[in-house]
Amino acid sequence: MDSRSRTMKVMRPLLHPSIEEITVESILHALADPVRVAIYAGLFQSDCAKNCTSLLGGCGASIPKSTLSQHFKVLREAGLIRSERRGVEMHNTTRCAEIEARFPGLLLAILNAHKLQQERKAKTAAASRRKSNATAKGQ
Repeated sequence: MDSRSRTMKVMRPLLHPSIEEITVESILHALADPVRVAIYAGLFQSDCAKNCTSLLGGCGASIPKSTLSQHFKVLREAGLIRSERRGVEMHNTTRCAEIEARFPGLLLAILNAHKLQQERKAKTAAASRRKSNATAKGQ
């Protein structure tokens, strides 16, 4: 055995639940985290596979790669995404069509609620900034 074969790592296969194994509870659990729902919303809006770090900007936060990998693992194990290794990168796509067939309207309802929530937060933050600026000018 040469030194190359001793140091070569074997990648574990990625586990994706069958559509029959996906439950409403696992979907709700996976999308209960604000970072994961933002990641999933970004994938949902995309028309192609995305690697993990390309979606990081959509979360509005600086997240360590290890934490980001864990978020993608939760989404994958819940059956929400399909991940594929391409070299050193992981490319992810949603399983929307499959999930829509099993649970009609569920994902769209969750993602619409998330969008409304984000819009409300943005309006509240903007109003707070305006109030803060007005207070600062008045002093």
